[in-house]
Amino acid sequence: MKIEFESVKPHIGAIVHVDRSALKDEAFAQRCLEALDKHTVLVFPRIGLNDDEQLAFTDRLGARVEFSSSGEGSKNVSQAVLQVTLDKKISDRTEYVQGTYFWHMDGMPVSDIPPPKATLLSARRIAPKGGQTEFASTFAAYEKLSAAEKAEIADLRVLHSIHASLRPLIDTEEEDHRWRRASVGRERPLVWAPKSGRKSLLIGSTADRIIGMPVPEGRAMITRLIEWAAQPDFKYSHHWQEGDLVVWHNCGALHRVIPYDSESGRLMHRTSLAGTDALN
Repeated sequence: MKIEFESVKPHIGAIVHVDRSALKDEAFAQRCLEALDKHTVLVFPRIGLNDDEQLAFTDRLGARVEFSSSGEGSKNVSQAVLQVTLDKKISDRTEYVQGTYFWHMDGMPVSDIPPPKATLLSARRIAPKGGQTEFASTFAAYEKLSAAEKAEIADLRVLHSIHASLRPLIDTEEEDHRWRRASVGRERPLVWAPKSGRKSLLIGSTADRIIGMPVPEGRAMITRLIEWAAQPDFKYSHHWQEGDLVVWHNCGALHRVIPYDSESGRLMHRTSLAGTDALN
């Protein structure tokens, strides 16, 4: 069986050329995990998985986490499959979906368990305009910092919150108070050092402030690091086709969606691979 991981850019992305039957093979799943550590984002063009096949492939990659919830803005197909859409017949909290217009990582502010190791997203319906998903390697962003910059941020900790991620959407004082009350902050290290040894920056729209630093200075630093990570050399933009599957390293890449018409019917199905490294 021919299997090829075609690099998109030196720092991020690979197109996986393989017959869909390979996704049932344990050895191929292991190769995908190795490629994920190397390329951060894997694209399976028009592979056309249904929910059962996507869940089975997720399970072959590792322990699955039922990270989906109606609080994220969707009525789920199952506890393990989240429908990501602005279609109000499916999504009852579209602000969570609109929050994905901004660079973020899944699970940073909300969970007592480690954030997902990887996210798997398959395209069921695409938007005629917009709807591309962009990825930015925070592995590469950390690696390319100077020694002095790495030393400056080595021990910093960041407070993440849902309120911070939805701040760009809030336009009334009442909404602001509601989300502040509902949002519980969670501290994460700014620099993630997993067992693999490859360090990453844990940043994005959920990053509210840096602990022990004045708010303006801390938020300015977070903004600069996000801009640094999103530079063209570290970024890959995926233009979806129906049936595409994209898998990415959740703690090694920021991602965001380009805004699209809420009436477009765009629909993605998401599954998540459990994280194995605590972010303490």
